[in-house]
Amino acid sequence: MSDCKLDIGRGCYFKQNADDEVTAEKCDGANKLNSFDWLQNVEALLPQGDIFEIRFKNTRKGYYRNVNNLPLKKGDIVAVEASPGHDIGIVSLGGEMVALQMKKNGFNPEGVEFKKIYRIAKPADIAKWQEAIALEYSTMIRARVIAASLGLNMKIGDVEYQGDKVKAIFYYIADERVDFRELIKIFAEQFRVRIEMKQIGARQEAGRIGGIGSCGRELCCSSWVSNFVSVTTNSARFQEISLNPQKLAGQCGKLKCCLNYEVDSYIDARRDFPQINAPLETVDGLYYLVKSDIFKREMGFSSDPSSSINVITIPVSRVREIIRQNRKGIKVERLQLDAPEEVLEEPDYKNVVGEESITRFDNNNKVRRKRGANNGGEKNKNNRFAAGRTGNKDREEDMDKKNPSQLSGENKEQKERPLKSSRENRERKDNRSAQNTQMRGEQQRRNENNFSRKRNNNRRNNAVKKSIDE
Repeated sequence: MSDCKLDIGRGCYFKQNADDEVTAEKCDGANKLNSFDWLQNVEALLPQGDIFEIRFKNTRKGYYRNVNNLPLKKGDIVAVEASPGHDIGIVSLGGEMVALQMKKNGFNPEGVEFKKIYRIAKPADIAKWQEAIALEYSTMIRARVIAASLGLNMKIGDVEYQGDKVKAIFYYIADERVDFRELIKIFAEQFRVRIEMKQIGARQEAGRIGGIGSCGRELCCSSWVSNFVSVTTNSARFQEISLNPQKLAGQCGKLKCCLNYEVDSYIDARRDFPQINAPLETVDGLYYLVKSDIFKREMGFSSDPSSSINVITIPVSRVREIIRQNRKGIKVERLQLDAPEEVLEEPDYKNVVGEESITRFDNNNKVRRKRGANNGGEKNKNNRFAAGRTGNKDREEDMDKKNPSQLSGENKEQKERPLKSSRENRERKDNRSAQNTQMRGEQQRRNENNFSRKRNNNRRNNAVKKSIDE
């Protein structure tokens, strides 16, 4: 084989042999909405049906009848009936799995006239199909330019040519109704094919284009999700997820479909939690519900309903007991029974490194001097001891030579030196305490600013959340 080209949108690759004949073969796992035939090893035990599932570009699939009794299997390239002409597709499912797939997608086969499967695609069909595929990208770019020149509020997301290059399907997104009658005329003159306009939603566009989600895996809408269910912010509220639109929205700009995956489990787990319609009454005051942990089956209460500081966590059984006593008019002494109240304070700045201390480098100098003394060796020690002895002798001789008046003056200076050093140390300590007080005041102001900023962000997120719900 001299040439090989992969087409991810259709899940196949094209080959060209030495005779310049183009063939196409399937490529498992390289197509969107891939269906796994888990009954392929038990086909002999089931009746072979004449309905097959044929997939085309990206997420488009259809059901066709094998009227000519062709020996088809999964992955065969076939020519099927289209309106007008014929189209080229790949067999994705057959046998009993087709009935299960139609039931899953809500397709009712009763009273439906299925289109026909003509033949297994020939090299000439595949060559023409490949030529049609090569025109899709340039046609999409040109179509976007034409739509923008006409001032239409729409976005053309994808173009799919029919296998015989007779018709092209233009997939577009629009927030409102679009009058594209003039656009179709220009498209027909420019591209010389029959035009079909198909409107899709933002989720369908993300499924057709594909991509990688924030979880690091392929998008669900392009890999296995075929039916889209509406997603609301209530799913995030039940799971206690931060209502941040930037994190909750997917690549389509809508709320992520995965928010609905586990919401039923959270709802079932919350059924045992009591409904808190009023704050809990204690001797110390009122406590308001701040958060709930369904995994630990605990609820957190705070004396301030708008703050998460000083949160006391108690089990659900204790909450029910307090509610029963409050209904009788009894105020409990404390929220927790035996264990002391666990107060969670907001993290504050602490000088754990000692970077505010002025004398933090003094000890290091002493250590360096000690290390230098250890590295000096025994020879240096003996020299210092000898120098010390000679120094003492010279000092004694000087003392003998001095008169009593000089000695009294030196003694006086020696007595005043400790007083002077203690005064300096006191002043240094006062300066350090003043600096620490000033830094604590600045840290407290920073904490207050951070708290007000968080409160403003919460109000802004609530406003955005209301706009999303509307």
